Amino acid sequence: MTELDAIYNTKILELAAGMPRTQRLADPQATATAHSKLCGSTVSVDLVMEGQRFADYGQTVKACLLGQAAAAVVGREIVGTTREEIREVAETMRRMLKENGRPPVGRWADLGVLEPVRDYKARHTSTMLVFEAIAKALQEIDGKAVRAEAAQ
Repeated sequence: MTELDAIYNTKILELAAGMPRTQRLADPQATATAHSKLCGSTVSVDLVMEGQRFADYGQTVKACLLGQAAAAVVGREIVGTTREEIREVAETMRRMLKENGRPPVGRWADLGVLEPVRDYKARHTSTMLVFEAIAKALQEIDGKAVRAEAAQ
């Protein structure tokens, strides 16, 4: 087995092949894109929030299998999730990749299949793109809320 076989395994292929929520939303509250200059991967997301929970989600993923696998798990689990939970999952993923931390657990446990990526720093960015795009979209929503309050 080559070293890269450890990160490009059957489970990652299965996740990427079954990516949910690939339709963009007709009327999102926010849209954001994250791009990796290193590998050219791009993830764009559309969000609709109800209070602190994700009510709807759409994504376009033009990324390597690692970015696709991460986006597939997020697409499957995000609706009904709170802002805080997605931030915690993103931080857990960051620690897993950069600080030898534990992988996510519970319904996010499939992200653990990406744990071998920690040894390939050049692949970290594409693995985290979906979380970066979501964070940008949430900032857009927050900015709109601040502007709306200021206008009142």
